[in-house]
Amino acid sequence: MLVVAFSLAACGTISRDYSATFRQSSAGVALPVGVQMLARQAPQSLALAERVQASPPAESHAILALSGGGANGAYGAGVMVGWSESGDRPNFDVVTGVSTGALAAPFAFLGAGWNDELRRVYTEGGTRGLVGWRSLAAFAAPSLFSSRTLRRLIDEHITPEMLRQIAAEHASGRRLLVVTTNLDAAQPVSWDMGVIATIGGERGLSLFRRILLASASLPGIFPPVLIEGVTPTGLPVEEMHVDGGVNLPFLGVPEALPSSRGPPDGVRRVLFVIVNGQISARYQPTRGNLTSILARSFDSWSNAGLRTALADNAAYANSVGISVFITTIPANADASSLDFDPAAMRSLFELGRARAATGVVWSRISAPPGDASPATDGAVSE
Repeated sequence: MLVVAFSLAACGTISRDYSATFRQSSAGVALPVGVQMLARQAPQSLALAERVQASPPAESHAILALSGGGANGAYGAGVMVGWSESGDRPNFDVVTGVSTGALAAPFAFLGAGWNDELRRVYTEGGTRGLVGWRSLAAFAAPSLFSSRTLRRLIDEHITPEMLRQIAAEHASGRRLLVVTTNLDAAQPVSWDMGVIATIGGERGLSLFRRILLASASLPGIFPPVLIEGVTPTGLPVEEMHVDGGVNLPFLGVPEALPSSRGPPDGVRRVLFVIVNGQISARYQPTRGNLTSILARSFDSWSNAGLRTALADNAAYANSVGISVFITTIPANADASSLDFDPAAMRSLFELGRARAATGVVWSRISAPPGDASPATDGAVSE
């Protein structure tokens, strides 16, 4: 068994034939300025903060953050649809997505008119077999499963028309941000997807799809994705990217946002976080098969990261005058990040839809001084 395990690890590789630290990109074309921001570089982090607060409307500035969570992303998709049904869903100035949240983010960004498409992504069986035996790929890739099914799902639903609409919304001042993890730089990267949509053509569409694929590629489960980039010295390269949730469960309030720069008079900033997971999972026996062990371990790890990230965002949001509301999958619900069975995903979708439609979905975790009013009429429980 040990020999087989080492053989699997040795056979599944991605060829990176380079003489220096990086493999030089065959494209040789630098990305547009501002398309990606390394989270730990102060000037770029400040640039991200500027984007989040750019051109707020007269009365409110709504940010939506969609977390990772694998198959549990069906819950967040349901929340978006039910929120539209309630009539209280804002027109978000900024939408951010990580992992499965990155897949849903373009639909959430474009508004209720894309709800039917979002529903189809998570409920019509397109993820069937995503981690099944038919997708095993250990001998061909550095992962247990192939990303073929996930790539096909993205290619089907991320269309040129979607990119045209995203580019138009970007031009109006709204922002769509997606997070991946750059393994070469060992840092999370925020991608301004509106800039990529503006590129247009096959190059823009291909890059947009590859970033979404990378953001949802949990290392070890799905293979990494090579994306064109540039080294700190300006050399065009192919960088290795994986799931954005490796570093960030969700992208909420940028820490570079200066606390002294409060919102203009009369403007309220509100951050909504859809947590595609459970903050505290219920006790239940774990089956002895590989998928169950991986799923339970991943859920435990991600839940711990979510609790820390929520606490940090709430504390920081208070200091810069942002109210934070969250929704999570209830602890008594059946949920597993790697359970891509269509029936299970439809059940989670309906749970999110029903909770949002009936106005019992949101909980406040941050309230700046003087902000005692709910963020939406009838849609918040405190």
